[in-house]
Amino acid sequence: MLFHGDRVTIVGILNTTPDSFSDGGQYEGLEAALARGRELAAQGAHLVDVGGESTRPGAQPVSAEVEIQRVVPVIQGLAADTPVSVDTRKAAVARAALDAGARVVNDVSGGRDPELLEAAAEAGAALILGHLRGEPATMQDDVTFDAVVAEVGDELAASIECARRAGVKEIVADPGIGFGKQLEQNLALVAGVGGLHDRLGVPILLGLSRKSFLAHLTGDPVEQRDAASHAAAAVAVFAGAGAIRVHDVPGAVRAVAVAEALRGARAERAGGGDA
Repeated sequence: MLFHGDRVTIVGILNTTPDSFSDGGQYEGLEAALARGRELAAQGAHLVDVGGESTRPGAQPVSAEVEIQRVVPVIQGLAADTPVSVDTRKAAVARAALDAGARVVNDVSGGRDPELLEAAAEAGAALILGHLRGEPATMQDDVTFDAVVAEVGDELAASIECARRAGVKEIVADPGIGFGKQLEQNLALVAGVGGLHDRLGVPILLGLSRKSFLAHLTGDPVEQRDAASHAAAAVAVFAGAGAIRVHDVPGAVRAVAVAEALRGARAERAGGGDA
């Protein structure tokens, strides 16, 4: 299993898109994408997440055919040596990626397409279920929560149940930081990740890297948000996150090492170790 309790899984981001918010256009060519994927793995990523459609706020959808053209050659080139996931909401793309060697489907829509759930189950793939209300193009237009952690937990629990009924065995939940949430809601979800884990009973993945909520706190432009990203990731891991999705893998490896050590020390104290 790629996601398990005795380590935090580091997921490296590889976008083959022209319009992703941080690295759009950098890895569109096959050779550049393959080189970046291998670099992420060498730097310490346990999983390389290949995406062919931007899901940033306001992003416009692309066809399944375009996504497949973007991601399948990259996955084929990496999968023999590197665990690979595909970042998609579409069943056709998931099937093509799994056939090409992907071992995980990362669906930010939370399994809205039953055929995608079936594809993951049939392939014996792990499934990351994200939380998203609406569509990326409009998700920030009307953000309303009364109790964000509880509501996201309810909706993720429903997604997990659907995936289990479809036959998916390995499930990870992602509360969707920045996906239809405002600053205070994103902060509440990061702080509440331990409670989500306890409630849902599956590993919790957080995608915090370089997101705009960090700029509200630090004022940094996207290319200068790695330090804030690693600070948020360390807090999330200490609070109970089981996986993080990142652009800067070397920095994440260091942040996770510190957070895991502190989490272990807290557990030892709780178990009766030296004060």
